[in-house]
Amino acid sequence: MKFSTTKVVATRRSIEGSSASRRLRRNGKLPGIVYGGSTPAVSIEMDHNPILLALKVESFHSSILELDLDGQSEQVLLRDFQMHAYKQQVLHVDFQRVDANAALHTRVPLHFVGQDVSPAIKREGALVSHVMNEVEVSCLPKDLPEFIEVDLSNLSVGHSVHIKDVKIPPGVTLILHGQDNPVVATATKAGGAAGAAEDQPSA
Repeated sequence: MKFSTTKVVATRRSIEGSSASRRLRRNGKLPGIVYGGSTPAVSIEMDHNPILLALKVESFHSSILELDLDGQSEQVLLRDFQMHAYKQQVLHVDFQRVDANAALHTRVPLHFVGQDVSPAIKREGALVSHVMNEVEVSCLPKDLPEFIEVDLSNLSVGHSVHIKDVKIPPGVTLILHGQDNPVVATATKAGGAAGAAEDQPSA
């Protein structure tokens, strides 16, 4: 469950602006920026198609990435990207530098396991709703998980799994923005009212 490093190869952009960006895209390139830390922000360009493919992989959005910029390697996180309104075309990507000694804040996807063997499914044929699909965390880069696993194998009808029921990897702190113990997943009978027999959040 630790991060896997994905390599992104880029070069510095010497010419900026919307016209220059359009020329890059016509030539199969992708404009972007890398920022953060004590180093000034740098405008970069990359081959478009490898990034388009990478964006379809979940781990690319939540893992530490290795950015090879003009032969110099640094660790970054994907922070934002823009897509064309109707084409399969990435318009711009933003990367943030990662300091190995400073805690980072990012979102990590949740992976649900054990749903098919849960009492809710096996005995009741219930509907299981994933209320949360990702969670915000704070941790050092070395502790960043690629995903956090949510075990639903004991979930029964009318009950829920809350975030405090989830095993959080060592070194990782959840950021809940004032929520005490939000629901991660819940099970209801088909056609039943969601939450009708909801259990109270665990302490």
